[in-house]
Amino acid sequence: MSDERIPPLRAPFPPEAAAVLRRMMPPGQAPIALFRMFARNVPMAAAMHGWGSYELGRNFSAGLRDREIVIDRVCALCHAEYEWGVHVARFAAKAGLDDAQIASLTHGASTDPCWESERDRLLIELSDALHAGGDIDDALWELLAAEFTDEQLLDLLMLGGWYHAISFVARATRLTPEPGTPRFEDFRPR
Repeated sequence: MSDERIPPLRAPFPPEAAAVLRRMMPPGQAPIALFRMFARNVPMAAAMHGWGSYELGRNFSAGLRDREIVIDRVCALCHAEYEWGVHVARFAAKAGLDDAQIASLTHGASTDPCWESERDRLLIELSDALHAGGDIDDALWELLAAEFTDEQLLDLLMLGGWYHAISFVARATRLTPEPGTPRFEDFRPR
């Protein structure tokens, strides 16, 4: 018996759900549980696919590393182990994040010694500030504005909010982690 409050669809999928799920995943890959759960509401899943494709696509103005630092940090702050695990498993290595940095994003702070780049530290501080108070103070904004373009800042702010929402859904529905994805405990500092 699963603890999932809204169980993901299982194959065979209804035709409308199957169509949206094909668009949401790379060719040849089975849809993840989050998408199969979203497909219970096909119009919502189709709308989310458009925005999600932008957030994870080539038109996003910040790079893969920037994106994944924000996503991993936001998901960790929201205790959304499901979505955090998906991103760590699929993107952390591609983004050049090592185990110490993943552990820091999950359990640490921007001041941890694994962060040599001011840009990386600023992304963590942006994520922390948005999570804690829904705002960026003037001092941090000045540092961010010196490092990122207006286009990038808008993208990063929306990214943080988007993954806050995804985290809320994954946690509130008690979504079971994907098979083979890491858990928070796997990156606990020793």
